[in-house]
Amino acid sequence: TSLQVTSCARRLSGRRHHHTAMKVTMVRSSAALLVALLPSGSDAFSPGGHRRNHVRPAPKKKSDESGPSLPIDVAAPPPPRSGLGMGKDDGGSPKFSLSNLFSSDGGAAAPSLRGSAATLEPHPSKRDHINPLNALYPANRETIESGAGLSSPPLPFHPDVVSGVLDNGFSYVFLPNRSPPGRFEAHLQVFSGSADELQPQQGIAHLTEHVAYMGSRKRERLFGTGSQTNAYTDFHHTVFYAACPARTPRGDAHMLPMALDALCDVMEARCDPARIEKERQAVLSEMTMVNTIEYRVECQILSTLHRENRLAKRFPIGKESLIRSWRQDDVKTWHRTHYRPDNVLLYVVGDLDPDMVQKTVQDKFGHLTAERQGAEIKIPELKPEASDLADATVAGTMKQAQSWHYPPVRHDFCVVEGVKDVLDAAEESGQMIINDSKDRDPISVYDIHLQQPYDMDDKVQLLKEAEVAPGKRIRPHIFKHELLQNFSFHLFAKRPVEPIVDMESFRRSLARRICLAALQIRLNVGGRSDDPAFTFVEFNQLDSAREGCAVCSLDMTAEPARWEEAIEASVAEIRKLGVHGVTPGEMERYASALLTDAEQLAAQGDMISHGDQLAYLMETVANGHTFMSSEQSYAITEAALSTLTLEEVNSAASELCAHITGLNDGEAGSEGTVVAVACTPRSADGDAPSELTEDRLCAAIARACRADVEPVEDVVVPHTLVTDDELARAVEEHPPAWAEGSFTDGTPNTPADRITRPFTLRRLSNGIRVGINQNPAESQRGHLRIVAPGGRDAERRLGFPDGSLAVGARAMQEGGSFGRFTREQVELFAVDHLIMVEINCNEEALTMDFVFPTTNVGNTGYGDDKRLGITGTESVLQIVREILVEFNWEEDALGRSKQSYRTAHESLGKSLEGYSTEMIMDAVASGDSRFLSIDVDTVNAVTLEDAKNAVMSQLMPKDIEISVSGDFVVNDVMDMILKYLGTVPADANSEYQVKDKDGDVKPTEFNAVPALGLPGKHLDIELEDSDPRAVAYVAGSSPNAWGFLSDGTTVAERVSAADKRASDYDKQRRAHPLFANAALSLVSEIANRRLFSTVRERKQLTYDANFSLTGFERMKGGWFLVTVTASKEKAQAALDACKETLEALRTTNPISPDNLESAKRVVLNRHEGELRTSQYWSTMMSGIQEESVPLKGPLSVTDYHAVIESLTTRDLQLTLECMGLEEKELYTAIGRTVQTEGTVVDDIVRASPMAGMGRGGALMN
Repeated sequence: TSLQVTSCARRLSGRRHHHTAMKVTMVRSSAALLVALLPSGSDAFSPGGHRRNHVRPAPKKKSDESGPSLPIDVAAPPPPRSGLGMGKDDGGSPKFSLSNLFSSDGGAAAPSLRGSAATLEPHPSKRDHINPLNALYPANRETIESGAGLSSPPLPFHPDVVSGVLDNGFSYVFLPNRSPPGRFEAHLQVFSGSADELQPQQGIAHLTEHVAYMGSRKRERLFGTGSQTNAYTDFHHTVFYAACPARTPRGDAHMLPMALDALCDVMEARCDPARIEKERQAVLSEMTMVNTIEYRVECQILSTLHRENRLAKRFPIGKESLIRSWRQDDVKTWHRTHYRPDNVLLYVVGDLDPDMVQKTVQDKFGHLTAERQGAEIKIPELKPEASDLADATVAGTMKQAQSWHYPPVRHDFCVVEGVKDVLDAAEESGQMIINDSKDRDPISVYDIHLQQPYDMDDKVQLLKEAEVAPGKRIRPHIFKHELLQNFSFHLFAKRPVEPIVDMESFRRSLARRICLAALQIRLNVGGRSDDPAFTFVEFNQLDSAREGCAVCSLDMTAEPARWEEAIEASVAEIRKLGVHGVTPGEMERYASALLTDAEQLAAQGDMISHGDQLAYLMETVANGHTFMSSEQSYAITEAALSTLTLEEVNSAASELCAHITGLNDGEAGSEGTVVAVACTPRSADGDAPSELTEDRLCAAIARACRADVEPVEDVVVPHTLVTDDELARAVEEHPPAWAEGSFTDGTPNTPADRITRPFTLRRLSNGIRVGINQNPAESQRGHLRIVAPGGRDAERRLGFPDGSLAVGARAMQEGGSFGRFTREQVELFAVDHLIMVEINCNEEALTMDFVFPTTNVGNTGYGDDKRLGITGTESVLQIVREILVEFNWEEDALGRSKQSYRTAHESLGKSLEGYSTEMIMDAVASGDSRFLSIDVDTVNAVTLEDAKNAVMSQLMPKDIEISVSGDFVVNDVMDMILKYLGTVPADANSEYQVKDKDGDVKPTEFNAVPALGLPGKHLDIELEDSDPRAVAYVAGSSPNAWGFLSDGTTVAERVSAADKRASDYDKQRRAHPLFANAALSLVSEIANRRLFSTVRERKQLTYDANFSLTGFERMKGGWFLVTVTASKEKAQAALDACKETLEALRTTNPISPDNLESAKRVVLNRHEGELRTSQYWSTMMSGIQEESVPLKGPLSVTDYHAVIESLTTRDLQLTLECMGLEEKELYTAIGRTVQTEGTVVDDIVRASPMAGMGRGGALMN
């Protein structure tokens, strides 16, 4: 389980979502964790406990038309699900020779006007090496398909993918895909990252990424076309991408040549001094921005985990002193050393013709040569060391031994007996390459793994290893910091990545996934006991290309005083799995879930988005797995699961947990080192709480590994929560019926007996508003949202204790007992039916979101013996019914909820961004608690009765709205809604209604946001921290999402009053209920673009500046917030630049037609893309039938495109005047860290100020 508390302040902190006050990212609750585990054929899990394509950090756009601050989700993939075609020679036959096992040029370079490569010296760093296509390299694919060397039948390759290698060694992959139609993505992956940097180059890979793409004139040609561009750097690679329409909006020309021109421009970057200076300032600002306590913790973890290799000393952000010193020759030397055709791989996925793609790739990249790049290396004295690094890389690292995608490292693996070392195996097979021209061993001569101390190293104490039993070693490390709020524990074992290429390896991967799912659900259910020792726990195994290994990890958080108890409880649970395995019931449950997930992916086919397909492809290729289509993957999964035995699964469990069970003296287990990292708050006297030491840490782990453990017993899980008899009785007692839908935006009532498009909107006879949309784009998946207007505003309006609704919402999430069913039974019912639930309480509503499969789930058996369960749609409607009429409130659930809120509030005070945002929101909201985090005393005062009364008062049928979208038959779903929800009594929960002194029910009338006190003011905020950081803010008043201001006037009214020359057409446009909402969307887009171009590009004061709106829908009024990160020295200048930008936007440099057209393309493209998701449809439908959102109705959806296109620069300029942008109206703040007198920087591991965002995500953008 995990919790994210999002106050109004955090809503404004550069995030696009609109959840506030409380976002509970939990499930019913284990179901979401199960689904997070399901798509991981390569065991691709993240330490944060979420599906990796949800948590992979969203790299920020650097300079595309949509503004720099809006995130793009770059999803990390599930298991291998597709494959590539084979490159052919001129005769159409597969190319094969011994030399083609490595990516040498393979032929003469293409003719060039700039001269022949034959006249140039060989590139100093280019070596023969394995091709980055891995299993998809033609010769390798041929071997796999023949079954040579495999112990079981090979997995099938995707039939539609094309791959090849140009004569110059440039490799490419193309996957035809039609979702969304008329678009494509191209990613250029350079296989050099921070791990390839030499001592004086630390940070240059990241800087070069900035310079190469931001300095590309050809990339700028993509602006205004609806394209998005991006780049990011990691340990092992640098990636550049362009996501584009297939044809230009004007002229109907092919966009692929333009996109590949931009990517080829990266390969031939000019490295202009002016651009280097701009990007130097951006990188230095980024260094400050990312240096949060979370990054520092991750840095400590990675430094300890990889102490034996380069990753411990080569974080992408690099060294500030070096970054400040580099000039053109330095950047060009790095670029020309690594940006070679043999060292890159181009991925193209999209709605394109394969022949055209291959021809364009040849045309755009065929002229590149390594020799020509090498001739432009400007610092010759670096060539010898770069050459030594290249020799050592191909002679003794995972990069050459297993995948060119991996960093040049070795690992201290922790494996069971009989598993051969990867480097030894590669050397025996002849895959490692020793440079015979040099009379020396490259590994013994060159310290490629950086085990010696160097002048630029951070101060590091070499970490000791503790022997807890004969031959059983733990590498412990403790990190203490005053900004840490909780104790966290991370236990690791590194293992080789097993390529999944045949049925045997595929079966093993399925067995591991069943074990991981079973253990995670056990931990999750146990973690929500009456008094859990830990507040969060997860056990994963992930194939990590960025680290070049598979990482098995236990991640856990707990209250500092209970660290020993938490370690023993979590480690013992893993030991239990390793010793006793899974139960028959667990195997059946999670095998069925795996098959259902594979079936859903197969049903999607080529409707899987380009981004997701490309991410699957990149991860699969990187780790050497066979890339199958989703249909092939489903067939193989069903075949494997139908014969998979409990013994195989428990064998996988034993191997998975061997590093834990093996720490007990006398028990067989893994050989190698287990890594343990504990992070804990530093107390006022500098000590960690409860005398946490490395010896005590190791002792606690050892005790847990010696504990006796009993096997788990199966739980009886209901197949249905509402029986046929119960439903028939409900229909008889409360006969359901449909009524017309009614709206407040001028749309006529919708009929009660007819399906309408694009959605059907009606009301049930008990008052529940219902909206239904059919969305086949997400095959076999659905999303249901319940909205109960009220939220924290209702606490004040109805007289409930402060915080009771928010704490109660979390308590409902933490609970889950319905009627006669226990919480554990309901949890496992949700797991069986793959249902995820998220309950939020923000300032103005209580919301419940359900994600579910629309097909039969909870099935048992295979093939002709398969027995179907009920559909996921029916399951989720049963849960909704039970929440409304049978929910059991539990004291222990309230306790967990309160603990989460206490932790969140206390953590807020230790985050510079969180604390500073809270302070400025406190100022603009005049201390109104509805818009602030809930303090500890307030949380503690909430009783179970308070929480129950507050939440249930919001769940009267007449007050709630249910919106559901998915891949289903609308009539079928309406019949189920009629039965399950139409039979909820109209007076259900009426006993919780709040009445006035006369006995009348209090009306639902929302308060406005507090009027902004004038004049505005400035806040200087300080937070103690050992590292210097700063963040600045500009805030002011704005309308709500539908154009209402806090005084009750509207944007449309103000614009009409200001424009005396408005035509009848203008008046008509501005009278549309969507006018203000659309105008504010475009204004926000343009403001972000302006801030980027002014504050970052022209003035070079920051890496990023972000403009955001609160976006309330029911409360009148709101605020805007500009957030900008900068160094402490530049914070004031950055703040002033943001103010100047906003002032210029409304006065001296108003919105131009080009600004408007570009913003329209971005907003409409985003809208079109999101229309493919059921969640977006549910969100759009929510509020359509609510009287408290008077301008939101069907027209807000059906007329969206037309209204956006109709807006003019005059409309937007007048909309700006409805915001408090004048100097006297602005509230500003600068938050700075300060060192307390006598601060001593941690002398154990002083890591670089940048670390990963969770396994699998990009380190630097």
